[in-house]
Amino acid sequence: QVQLVESGGGLVQAGGSLRLSCAASGRTFSSYAMGWFRQAPGKSREFVAYINWSGDRTVYADSAKGRFTISRDNAKNTVYLQMNSLKPEDTAVYYCAAATSNPRSAPSYEYWGQGTQVTVSS
Repeated sequence: QVQLVESGGGLVQAGGSLRLSCAASGRTFSSYAMGWFRQAPGKSREFVAYINWSGDRTVYADSAKGRFTISRDNAKNTVYLQMNSLKPEDTAVYYCAAATSNPRSAPSYEYWGQGTQVTVSS
């Protein structure tokens, strides 16, 4: 069992940056691949970024490439999402998730956090 708690969301102006964190409980965190998803009002949950258990493989949505960076610190049981050059269309609730066989597929993730709100003003 893994419990995930996101933090770091907030209100930022367009062009600004935020760093999201996802703290995991459980001794097996380092064995899980991790992902970030987001869901805007009235829209379905969409894939943002993925990192494998060791951190040497990452996958990004086209919307995140070049602006977002996913990383992890297994010693701290934490995964991060550094978001730069934020745009109003990045406004959403951001979720971290653990354990998957298909990085881009939300149903393939076994554990989910409660989400953190990111709002980007124009």
